[in-house]
Amino acid sequence: MSSVYSGRLQSKNCGKGIENRVRVLALGGSGGMGRFAVRTAVAFDSIERVVVADLNAEVADDFARSLGPKAQALGLDVTDQSALRAAMQDVDVVLNTVGPFFRFGPSVLRMAIGCGLHYLDICDDWEPTLDMLAMGSQAREAGISAVIGMGASPGITNLMGLLAMRELDSVEELYTGWNVGGAVPEEESAQSSVNAAMEHGILQMTGTVRVRRDGADSMVRPLEKVTIHYPGLGPKVARIFGHPEAITFPHHYPEIRTSLNIVHGMEAERWLTLSLRSLVDWRLLTKRGAARLLGWLERQQARLGERNLTDPAELPGVFGLAVGKKHGQKASVGVAFKEVSDVGMGHATGVPLACVLELLARGQITERGVFAPESGVIDPLAFFDLLATHYPEKKTQDKANLDFRRSWEL
Repeated sequence: MSSVYSGRLQSKNCGKGIENRVRVLALGGSGGMGRFAVRTAVAFDSIERVVVADLNAEVADDFARSLGPKAQALGLDVTDQSALRAAMQDVDVVLNTVGPFFRFGPSVLRMAIGCGLHYLDICDDWEPTLDMLAMGSQAREAGISAVIGMGASPGITNLMGLLAMRELDSVEELYTGWNVGGAVPEEESAQSSVNAAMEHGILQMTGTVRVRRDGADSMVRPLEKVTIHYPGLGPKVARIFGHPEAITFPHHYPEIRTSLNIVHGMEAERWLTLSLRSLVDWRLLTKRGAARLLGWLERQQARLGERNLTDPAELPGVFGLAVGKKHGQKASVGVAFKEVSDVGMGHATGVPLACVLELLARGQITERGVFAPESGVIDPLAFFDLLATHYPEKKTQDKANLDFRRSWEL
């Protein structure tokens, strides 16, 4: 590749990969997201044992029993520091899917660093992402690798954005996005009466969120309308959503002047979303109450008819878009899936996390510190090749299911 970004995929050899036959502590391992990560992970030969830890010990035990001899259950409250420290003994990696991450992300990572354990999570809140990235020096000193935000968005979107960046000589704008209408919520375990994904969604639609715009960090009102030009599709309307991608791309690549995470597919129901936000802002409805209502509404919507995730005239279901220059000319590249699998949020989020666990176990992640997925510590093509083998209709597929749209080829 001629791009300046391709060289960043070569990890500095800061240490050996962890040994095979890895022992994993899966926090929230029987929850709506964690169970998909755990179920995928136990099938890997590199995994010796997975401790399924959940606040609800009975749910964890039932799930662990269903997975066979590699899994064992543990009742655990992650807010109990002594119990959490004890749970981190005799394991190699912490897999954290306990949300919302603005409550549980930084404290768990801090404990993992203190115990000298590698760490992976699906953090989708931008505020704790900043706090965890700031722990990079401590993680390096402890000799551990921590990859945060490794689900669907963030996660898959970051690696798509990185692949798009690799196609260009320089990048000025970076957009990650997804179809909010395609997000099917998972039922959580009994540890919470509120779906963590819905609570996260309400948090990121209210108040203000941080983005990079015109070379400066800015606090903006979420759901602001923006227009992007996706190669081959022309101008498309989307809305700003508070997410880590908007801050992690400029963190790792400070030359990016504009970085936004955007959602689409909500224009028909925007009145409902905006109404919920207003009720929260006016303190007529709590964020947790709004999360319960939003979760219920999305489950009802999911039961009504089929969702259209592959309309060729609309933005892709999940994508990364880079805008910059190629051979001195303005250019853009969009990366998305060629085919979209109609799976729920749990599968779309948990399976990518497990795939990165496998890359870590293989010794393919060697840099030490705290990183977002696009940092270069993960080879995106190796990741997508592995991910492609974990979709129900693609069991024989072993190559990345990716569609590149380049403005100079249209």
